[in-house]
Amino acid sequence: MAIIDISSNDIEGPITSDIKNAKSLEKLFAGHNRLSGNIPIGIWGLPNVVLIDISFNDIEGPITSDIKNAKSLEALFAGHNRLSGNIPIGIWGLPNVAVIDIPFNDIEGPITSDIKNAKSLEALFAGHNRLSGNIPIGIWGLPNVAVIDISFNDIEGPITSDIKNAKSLVFLLAGHNRLSGELPTEISEVTYLKSIQLNDNRLTGEIPYMICNVSFLEILDISNNSLKGKIPQCLGNFSYYLRVMNLGMNNFQGTIPDTFAKGNKLRTIVFNDNNLKGLLPKSFINCTNLEVLDLGNNRINDLFPYWFEALTNLQVLVLKSNKFHGPIGNHNTSGVFFFKLRILDLSHNEFTGLLPRNYFENFNAMMINDDSRLEPHYMGESSQYQDSVVVKVKGLEIKLQRILTIFTTIDLSSNKFQGVIPEVLGRLTILRLLNLSHNSLTGHIPSSLAKLSALESLDLSSNSLIGEIPLQLTDLTFLAMLNLSQNQLIGPIPQGKQFATFENNSYDGNLGLCGFPLSIKCSTNKLMPPLLASIFQEDNNSSFARGFGWKAVLIGYGCGFLFGLVMGYVVFKIGKPQWLVRIVEGERNNKKRRPNNQRPRQKK
Repeated sequence: MAIIDISSNDIEGPITSDIKNAKSLEKLFAGHNRLSGNIPIGIWGLPNVVLIDISFNDIEGPITSDIKNAKSLEALFAGHNRLSGNIPIGIWGLPNVAVIDIPFNDIEGPITSDIKNAKSLEALFAGHNRLSGNIPIGIWGLPNVAVIDISFNDIEGPITSDIKNAKSLVFLLAGHNRLSGELPTEISEVTYLKSIQLNDNRLTGEIPYMICNVSFLEILDISNNSLKGKIPQCLGNFSYYLRVMNLGMNNFQGTIPDTFAKGNKLRTIVFNDNNLKGLLPKSFINCTNLEVLDLGNNRINDLFPYWFEALTNLQVLVLKSNKFHGPIGNHNTSGVFFFKLRILDLSHNEFTGLLPRNYFENFNAMMINDDSRLEPHYMGESSQYQDSVVVKVKGLEIKLQRILTIFTTIDLSSNKFQGVIPEVLGRLTILRLLNLSHNSLTGHIPSSLAKLSALESLDLSSNSLIGEIPLQLTDLTFLAMLNLSQNQLIGPIPQGKQFATFENNSYDGNLGLCGFPLSIKCSTNKLMPPLLASIFQEDNNSSFARGFGWKAVLIGYGCGFLFGLVMGYVVFKIGKPQWLVRIVEGERNNKKRRPNNQRPRQKK
C-alpha cells in the first residue's frame, strides 16, 4: 500500500501535474496546509487511489469532469478550500465512492438527478456552498446513504414524500436554505433518523403528528420557519433519546405540552418567538438534564418558576418578553441552586420586588472557580448541533450562533424591580454583560461592581439611582459600553481608562453630573456639593418631592445663587442701593415699634 501523508504542515504551492506518475498511490493525506492552484487532472487517472484528502487549503478552480476516471475512489475530502464551478455529473457514477466531503467552498448549481446512480454513497457533505435548485428525488432512494448535509445553500422547493425511501438515513441537515412546503408525514417512516435539522427555511403548515413515530430521534430543529398550529402533545415524551427540541421562531399557538416524561434526555428546549400562552408546564421538572431553556418572546402568563431551582444542570434561562409577574428569589429555601447558570434573561416582563440577592449568591458559574480555567468550548452537541441565543448589547439584539462556555450575562431590564442594587453582585467576577435598566431601583451604585473584572457592558439607565459614580469603576478595563442615563446621579464623572471613551449619552438626564465628556465643568465651590447632594437625595416619597421634584429645586437653587452674586457685585461697586436700604431699615423700625407679644390688629 502506497500512502503519502504530508498533512498539517505549512506546505504551500500547487500539487504539480507530475502526480500522474504515482501509479501505486492509494491514499493521499495533504489536508491542513497552504496548498494552492487547481486540482491537477492527472490525479483522477491514478488507477489505485482510494482516498484523497486535500481539505483545509487554498485550492481553487473546479472539480473537473475527469473525476469520472477515478474508478477506485472511495472517499474525497476537499472541504474548506476555494473550489468553484458545478458538481461534475461523473462523480455520481463512480462505482465505489462512499464519502464526498466538499463543504465550505464556492461550488454552485444544482445537485443533478444523476445522484441516483451513486449506489455506494454513504455520506454527502456539501454544506456552506452556493448550491441551488431542488433536492433531487433520487437522493432518497440511495440504499446506503446515512448522512445528507446540504445546509447553508440556496436549495429550494419541497421535501417530497419520497423521503420514505431513505431507509438508511440517519442525519438530515438542510438548514439555512429556501425549502418550502409542508413537512411530509412520510418522514415518520425513516426509522433510523437521529437528526432532523430543517431550521431557517420557509416551511409552512403544521408539525405532522406522525413525526413522533421517529423513535430514535435525538435532534429536532425546525426553528425559524413559518410553521403554525399547536405543538403536538406527543413531543414531550415521544423519544427516549431526544436531546434537542428547537421549535423557536415560528407561529405556534396554544400552550406548551405538559407531557415531559420522567427520565427524558432533553438538554435543549427552545420555543422562543412564537405565540404560546398560558402557564409553564409543571412537567418541566422532569427535564433533569436540561441545560438550555429559551421561552422568550411569547405570551406566557405566570409567576417565576421557583421549582426550576431543582434543574441543577441549567446554564441558559431565557424568559424575556412574556407576561411573567410577581417577585423572584429572596424566598426561604435552603440548598444551592442555579449554580451552573451562565445566561439569565428575564427582561421585558412585570417582575416586582427586590432583585434576587439569594440567586446572585449562588451563581457559581459567573464566579472565578476551577471550571473557569478549563479550555473554552461551545455549548451543544459537538459538531452535530450547537446552541445559540439572542442577547442585547448596546441596545441592539445580537444572535450568538454559538455560545462559548465563558460567556455570561444577566439581563433584568424593563421590569418593576425596586430597592437597591445588592453589593453581592460584585462576586460575579466573570460576568460580561449586566443590564438592570428601566426599573425603579434606588440608592447608590455599589462600588463592589468594580470587582466585575470581565464586565464589557453595564446598563443601569432609567432608574432612580442617586449619589456619585464610584471612582472604582475606572478599574473595569474591559468595559466597552456604559449607560447611566436617566437617573439622579451627582458629582464629577470619574476620569481615565475606559471612562475616557464614553460619550455624553452615557450620562444623559443626570443634571447633577459634571466633568468630561459633559460641557458642564465641576465647580470648585466647597459649599455647593453638600447642598446639591441634599437636594438630589431628597426622599422621593415626600410631599415636597411629589409637588416639585428635584429638578425644580435645582433650578430654584441656581437662580437664588445667581441673584446673590449679582447683588454682591452691585453693593461692591456703587454702595448700598437706596431702595434696598429703605426696605431693610423700614422693616427694622417696624419691628422696634411692635411689641413681641402683640399681634398687628387686623382690618375689619
